[in-house]
Amino acid sequence: QVQLVEYGGGLVQTGGSLRLSCAVSGRTFSFYGMGWFRQAPGKEREFVAAISWRGGRTGYADSVKGRFTISRDNAKNTVYLQMNSLKPEDTAVYYCAVPLEKFGYSESRHEYDYWGQGTQVTVSS
Repeated sequence: QVQLVEYGGGLVQTGGSLRLSCAVSGRTFSFYGMGWFRQAPGKEREFVAAISWRGGRTGYADSVKGRFTISRDNAKNTVYLQMNSLKPEDTAVYYCAVPLEKFGYSESRHEYDYWGQGTQVTVSS
């Protein structure tokens, strides 16, 4: 059974930083790219960042480029999202996800089949 558990959300002031972690079990973590997505109230779930299975390729939504960094530690079966210079518009529930296909990379939420429970990030102005 595949499980993803996110950690690290919370309340932070504008300009602050948070680091999200996502621990994966039940799948050979190192064979899969990983993604982070977020969903604000009343909005669709949107892509935030993705990383390839070896970590050599990363991608970001334009809204977070230059502020967020995705990384992975295959020895710990964990993917991270370092978020700096946070803005109120970053407030959302953040989800990590594992895609359907091995050895790939995707920025489309439709290509991910397992999701974590989400962690709330709130940025106060």
